[in-house]
Order: sequence, then C-alpha cells, then structure tokens
Amino acid sequence: MKHVLGAVCGASVLLVVPAMAETTLTIATVNNGDMIRMQGLTGEFTKKNPDIAVKWVTLEENVLRQRVTTDIATKGGQFDVLTIGTYEVPIWAKKGWLVPLANLGADYDVADLLPKIKDAVSADGKLYAAPFYGESSMVMYRTDLFEKAGLKMPEKPTWDFVIDAAKKLTDKNAGTYGICLRGKAGWGENMAFLSAMANSYGARWFDEKWEPQFNTPEWKTTLTTYVNLMKEAGPPGASSNGFNENLALFNAGKCAMWIDATVAASFVTNPKDSKVADKVGFALAPNTGLGKNANWLWAWNLAIPAGSKKTEAAEKFIAWATSKDYTKLVASKEGWANVPPGTRTSLYQNDEYLKVAPFAKLTLASIDAADPNKPTVKPVPYVGVQYAAIPEFQGIGTQVGQQFSAALAGSMTVDAALTAAQSATEREMKRAGYIK
Repeated sequence: MKHVLGAVCGASVLLVVPAMAETTLTIATVNNGDMIRMQGLTGEFTKKNPDIAVKWVTLEENVLRQRVTTDIATKGGQFDVLTIGTYEVPIWAKKGWLVPLANLGADYDVADLLPKIKDAVSADGKLYAAPFYGESSMVMYRTDLFEKAGLKMPEKPTWDFVIDAAKKLTDKNAGTYGICLRGKAGWGENMAFLSAMANSYGARWFDEKWEPQFNTPEWKTTLTTYVNLMKEAGPPGASSNGFNENLALFNAGKCAMWIDATVAASFVTNPKDSKVADKVGFALAPNTGLGKNANWLWAWNLAIPAGSKKTEAAEKFIAWATSKDYTKLVASKEGWANVPPGTRTSLYQNDEYLKVAPFAKLTLASIDAADPNKPTVKPVPYVGVQYAAIPEFQGIGTQVGQQFSAALAGSMTVDAALTAAQSATEREMKRAGYIK
C-alpha cells in the first residue's frame, strides 16, 4: 500500500493506494483534528476494500465551503465524497444535488443516530448525508485559574458572570487572556459564534416577514458586548482567529475561557495536544436569562454529489467512516476519549466512553438544548440556530462576518458594522425576492 502526501493550491492532498485499486475516491474535507485522524486510519478501509484507493483533499473551513459549493453547483465532478455541514444538506437535497444514502449496510443502525442530528441531515424522511461528528457549543475553562482567582463557574453561567470573570482572569503581562472567541470572518466562523450569542441576547437574523434585524437594540447590545469584551480580555489579533487558532491558544495555556464547539473537549483534555489537559472544566454556553443559551447545533457530514459515477464505492467509504466500528477503531488506537462525538445514542450509553470523557454528558445536554426550529427568543421564519437555512445565507453571512470582524479589528465602529450588515442583507433579500 502506498501513501503519497503533497500540497496543491493551499490544499493538502493525501493519496492512499492499495496495490489492486480499480476505483479512486477523491474526498474533500476540512482540516479539523477528527478529519486528520480519519485520514491516518484510511489504510484500515483500503485493507478491507483493496479495489478502492482514497485521495484526500484537505482544506481550511472557509475554502472548503467555497470549493465544494462551486463544484456541486457547476456539476464540476471534482469530488466523489464531500464533507458538508447541516446547513448545506437540506438545501442541496432539495435541489437534487445529493444522492440519498440508502445502502449503508444492514449493520449501520441508522436508528442509533441522535434524533437532532439525524433530522438535520435528512429531507423527506431520507438520509442525504451521514454525520461524522456532531457538536453544540459550550464553555471550556481553566479550573486552576478559576480557583486561584476565587471564582466558581456555575453549571449554567450568565453572560454577566462570564464577562466579569474574563476581566478578572486576564493577565496580559503573563500572556493569559480571560477569554478566546472566534473573530475570523466567515458565516461558519465568527458568525456561528455571534449568531448563537445574539440568540441568547434576544436578537434574530430576520423577523417573521424576512426583514433583516441588524438595526435593532438586541444586535447592538450583542456586538458591542462582544467587541468590548475581546478588547479588554481577548488575545491580540483575535479578528484572525477561528476554531483551530483558538484551540491552539487554549492548549498552549493562553486562554482562561473559550466558548466554542463541544468537539474541542477531547483535544483540550488530551495530554498529547494540550499543556493544560488536567486543568479543564466545562459549563453550558452562557445566557442572559431570556431562555436561550448561546449554543449552536452542527455536524460535519459525508455526502455524495448527484451524478457521481462512483456511488457504490463512495457509500462503502461513508458507511465505514461513520459506523460504530469506526468509533471502536479510533478507541483502540487513540482511546475512547478521542472518538468522534455527537452522532450516536449508543456512545452516550457506553460506560467505557463515559468513564474517560468528563465532557460527554454536557455535550449531549448542549446538543439536546439547541432547537433549530425555535432558535430565538422572538419568532422567526427560518430553521437553524447559528444560520438561516436558506440558499442566500452563505453569501449574506460571509458579508456580515467581514463587517463584524472589521469591528473587532477596530477598522470600523460597531454602529458602522451594523449599518453595513443591515444594508447588505436588505439588498440580498430584495434581490432574492423575500422582501420588496
């Protein structure tokens, strides 16, 4: 078996070729830890399927979205398996862009998928993508720094508590920052965090008539609070930081708190990855007492583009990578704490996992608490917690993310960013015919 590693146009490319391969699957994926781990284990799949070779194209999150969306919309056919999120699945299924996954095998156990996650990757009762890992978001914090400062993290913290603690825990001379939050522009980067935060402050993307809401007091409070908090208690250059950058900062001991994806929990508690592995606690994402926490719902999923000529091989790979057996394979190589979380009910009933994953119950509680059908305090016409599940959102969310990242960087005021976000969103919604 041959492993070839290279780099093409900002993407890392890994080719796993068994000697007898007849079919090569090209798989587009995101450069997150769990996906990197899956690439390392691909040889286990090709051993059992010597007629299939696997070529991995690994991309940064924003680039992946762009490349995959362009490819599927133009029927480019570059990829046989796509890594896509819960946002894309129902929209692309409706457009006829994805193959329904009807042949995952008798032992796949679709009924074991967590209901919230399964619903998010289904359309008209059919599964259009298989979840590789699922997540919500939560607070990860340094127990040692909290103890030293005489602070106790509540199980359900308010934003007031988090803001106050972040300021008290910031020691810029020592290179410790009270809080690390996403600032990198992107609808799935800073806007995932900020939309969830806005939900907890009573804000929403659109009212019931699809009118954009960035000119409301709730959004002004959200963005002002975020920018001020990051200026006072966040790391320098935060407007360039996404999930991976903040993970690296937290693992290096630079952040007292980090509010982000629950999937990070296994990395921040793994001594191989983290300098502070034995000093991490977890709490639910913050609230303001309005009945919504600032947590999202997301899964990275594997799907097959319609028109693929390699559907059978692709479905075999997807069944392998998202199966219970794959979970056991990761557990045998990396330990139960490091298996892909958030997709299967059986994992949260597995004593071996619960014993070594102190974050397991809170991850499940966070996923269960996220409600894509009622994401906000006030009613909305859209489905989705940290996004609105309409085709136009990708473009709008990216534009708004750029304005808000600029406000964080200090190159525009909060008021100017909100005004620009409002007019850009109004323009796109008029063009798309939602509003007049």
